Parts: sequence; C-alpha cells; structure tokens
Amino acid sequence: KAVTLFLFPSFLIFLGAGISSGLFQGTHAISSSTPFNPAQQEFSAYSSYSQSQYSPYYNSHHYNSPYITSSNISPAAIAAPLAYQHPEHPVMMPNPSPESHTADYHPPPSPPTPGKEEGIPGRRGSDSKLRGRKRVIDPAPPLDSDIERVFIWDLDETIIIFHSLLTGTFSSRFGKDSSKAVSLGLWMEEMIFNLADSRLFFNDLEECDQVHIDDVASDDNGQDLSTYNFGSDGFQSPAGAGSLCIGSGVHGGVDWMRKLAFRYRRVKEIYNTYKNNVGGLLGSPKREEWLQLRREMEVLTDLWLTQALKALALINSRPNCVNVLVTTTQLIPALSKVLLYGLGSAFPIENIYSATKTGKESCFERVSQRFGRRAVYVVIGDGAEEETVAKKKNMPFWRVSCRPDLEALSHALEMDYL
Repeated sequence: KAVTLFLFPSFLIFLGAGISSGLFQGTHAISSSTPFNPAQQEFSAYSSYSQSQYSPYYNSHHYNSPYITSSNISPAAIAAPLAYQHPEHPVMMPNPSPESHTADYHPPPSPPTPGKEEGIPGRRGSDSKLRGRKRVIDPAPPLDSDIERVFIWDLDETIIIFHSLLTGTFSSRFGKDSSKAVSLGLWMEEMIFNLADSRLFFNDLEECDQVHIDDVASDDNGQDLSTYNFGSDGFQSPAGAGSLCIGSGVHGGVDWMRKLAFRYRRVKEIYNTYKNNVGGLLGSPKREEWLQLRREMEVLTDLWLTQALKALALINSRPNCVNVLVTTTQLIPALSKVLLYGLGSAFPIENIYSATKTGKESCFERVSQRFGRRAVYVVIGDGAEEETVAKKKNMPFWRVSCRPDLEALSHALEMDYL
C-alpha cells in the first residue's frame, strides 16, 4: 500500500490504496453485475470497486436530419420518434427484459460501500466539513451563496469517452479493438447531432452559440409557447442567423432576439423534462438503439462512465457541494451529450457552461463569481487548458487519464478527503 499526502488550499487530503483486477470476465460480459436497468436515471447504486493506487494530481459535423417544424413542440408532443438507423448497427428488437418496458438506462447496481450506508443526503451546517459529523435531512436546496465546495468537471475524456474513440487514441492506449471503437464513436456522434438538430434547435442555434442557457433570457418576454410555431416565425430568414449572430451576446434586433430567447427557453424546458428520461425523448425504436449503444460503449470502455457517475453521485449526495460542467463543446451539442450519456441528474442545466467561444478561464471566472469566494473549487479534467487555469486560480486539480483515476476520486470522496 502507498500513502500520498496532498496539501490543497484550505484542506488536506490523505489518499492510499491498492488496485483491483478487471471488471470484466471474457470479452463482452460485465463480470457478475446485474444487467443494465433503464428503469430510472437516479444514481442509487453502482458496482463496487476496491481502493486504487494513485499519485499526486495537483502537480502536475454536423449531422443533418429532418427538423421539427410542428406548431406545437411541447414536451408532451416532442416525444414522437424520428426514423433513422445507423447503417452498421441495425436497431435491436425489444427483448423480454425489464429494460424493454421502461423509459431509461441505468448503470449496473451493487451494494453501497461498507460503512457509508448511514450517510443521509441533506443539508449540513457550515461546520460540517469535519469528518464524522452526522448529516441531517432537509430537502431545501442550498442557495449559490451557501455552497461550500464546487467541483468543476471537464466532459470529453474525463466523464465520457467520445472524441478519443473517433481518433483511435483510446483503442491504441488501452489495447481495444480500433475498428469497434471508431464505429461506436461514429454511432454516438450521429445520435448526438441527430438529437441536437431535431429536438434542441441546433440548426437554428449553431451560429448563435451561448456560454450559458440563460444568457439571452433577458430578451424573453415570457410569452406562452405552447402553440408557438418555431418553424414559421422567420428566425432563419436571410437577415437572421447568418448576419446577426456576430458573437456571443451581440446579435440583431429586438424581435429577432426574442425569437432566439424563445428557442433557448424551449431547450431548457425540454432538458428539464427529459433529463431523467432521455428514452422518452428519443422514442421507439431509437430508444432501443440508444440502449444498445450505451451497453456496447460501457463494455468497450471498462465501465468508465459508470465510475464517473459514481463520483458525481457522491458529490450530489452532499448538501452544500455542487457539480459544474465546463466543456469546449458548443452548448446545444453539449446538452445532447449530457442527455445521451445519462448525466442529466448530475448536472442541472444551469450548471453547464460552454467554453467554445470564450475559453475555460472565462467560464471558471463566471463560476467563481456565481458561487463566491468562500467556496472551495476543485477542477477535474484530462486536458492542459483546465489544468493551467486551475493552477492560475489556485484551484486544486485532479487529473483523469484512466479509469483508476476515477476510482481514486470516488474513494477520496467516500472517505471525505475531498
């Protein structure tokens, strides 16, 4: 066993561990875990993992598809599926298993970590950072100013494996089937942009990208959109998107900006309605295709996402801690990724920021202004940009370069070291 001492700004971390053997038996089976259960999207239980050995971390397109033009795209009506099928992956017919009769995908469950059953999610006082302090139940969510610790996550190659599948980096690094990895990456890419285009207005908003979902909310007059016709309101006229979307926050006239704000408001409504039930948003048969894709990607990546979800859930279970996502993906495709990878419960839409136009330093600044100087900020990522910004702002940085790094993070969270 190895013991490592971390000195983060304002807190100490002692981490120690040993790495377990693989999570799989054979090529395609996920050991003896219960089969994937899509009954709900809540983080209730995860596969058990042993402690992992690790070293210090602080030092260191566009898919075109038919666009919905219905005069009424309320969440109830939007669930109608689109017909498309990946050429190399025929849609699987529903099977008699429980997941064929339920709405969503769920990671493989297992008993909770020993010694942690008594931890009850709820509000705790400002002095409850001390280990061993019993938490009490209070359903009221904390205000931004009450947050004690903010975990700022990168998305690609940190929480999810996506881009490295397309480039072949993941398969070459971890000894996986490169053709299978690329095929799954292309399949997921197709689903991401299909969802973004057909459900989340990406055809309209691609050139009008925002950092945050509420950045144009001040232009929204609160009009009832239940019968609003997004397809015929003139938003995509020649004088619209192409010439008016000059940059984030600087656009055209009042009427056009109101139409833009309507679209972002509808995106927010759809996200909040389906964040725990993306299968209902996709509809059948695409839902079955999505379930198949999620299973195959988890097998290929050795349950990478499941381990990330465990860490996210541990943070969410704390009353005065919060997960924030800062990604270089444009906002609408980022929301599509979050939904398809089952991260909706981990990240309220208000906690998702796109750094495509402004860069991560600007986003980090926005996050720190929002939650205040009293909060402690921990950055989790795989890239040089977030690490550089974290060091510049004296924020602890936790590097994720392999699945054991996520296991180590979960262990540190379970032991209240983070």
